[in-house]
Amino acid sequence: MRHGVVILPEHRWSRAREIWSAAERLGFEHAWTYDHLMWRWLGDKPWFATVPTLTAAATATSTIKLGTLVASPNFRHPVNLAKELMTLDDISAGRLVCGVGAGSPVGYDAEIRGDAVLSPRERGIRFAEFVELLDRLLRRPVTSYEGVHYRAVGVRMEPGCVQSPRVPLAVAATGPRGMALAARFADIWVTSGKPNAFEAERYDQALPLLKEQNAAVDAACEAAGRDPTELDRLLITDAAVGGVLDSAETYRDAAGLFAGAGFTDLAVHWPRPEFPYQGSLDVLEEVAATVVRPQGGAK
Repeated sequence: MRHGVVILPEHRWSRAREIWSAAERLGFEHAWTYDHLMWRWLGDKPWFATVPTLTAAATATSTIKLGTLVASPNFRHPVNLAKELMTLDDISAGRLVCGVGAGSPVGYDAEIRGDAVLSPRERGIRFAEFVELLDRLLRRPVTSYEGVHYRAVGVRMEPGCVQSPRVPLAVAATGPRGMALAARFADIWVTSGKPNAFEAERYDQALPLLKEQNAAVDAACEAAGRDPTELDRLLITDAAVGGVLDSAETYRDAAGLFAGAGFTDLAVHWPRPEFPYQGSLDVLEEVAATVVRPQGGAK
């Protein structure tokens, strides 16, 4: 099991730098930040942009992997995003992971730009094109593409990604179409448990659904002709899956259950003093000292 943290982009860099540096110092193997223009629970609070934040984090750290959670078609275009990812991969010396997801059909990202509302079918087509084109752009020196929602004409990606064959893609998916995309294109499949659920269920009670999702991803891989063991599995907790960071003991117990269910990676949120993700930094530090560092990031 590999361990990570999600750090909200809510602090001025003078403070945020301390948090990103601490995540690396504590021994976490990956750290993520949300890729939104604004966010559901902190819509009237400070909220900084993702790519500049990860760029700064890359210069403040040296070993920890850094990721978007998750870039979506709600406001990202694959061509622009691919250029930014290639640059970030270079700045971080090959430590970037690109998390992608379809994005919520409601909320700030889908509304504040005044974009047209798409049907579920249209959103599914758009996300499939988004992932396919992003994959091509990150792999190839020159890409042209013609889709329903996206078009690319002779896009050059020089010098290309540091990582080979490209920056890893972490595809968030809980439904069959998204899981089929993950089976085709992802290096990591991402779930946070029950979709669109924001009342946390204790981790042991959430386990049956997580096992079902893992089995569905296995089936999607087999349908795509892919060995399911090639796909890593990342669980993001604290929204739908709760209780993990109540203590070092609950974290250790939860991590063991998740590993047994097939997950290779676990991420919790950096504790905040208030809702959402209210918690104790002392507990996180104890988790790092007793679970994360002794394990040494081993799978």
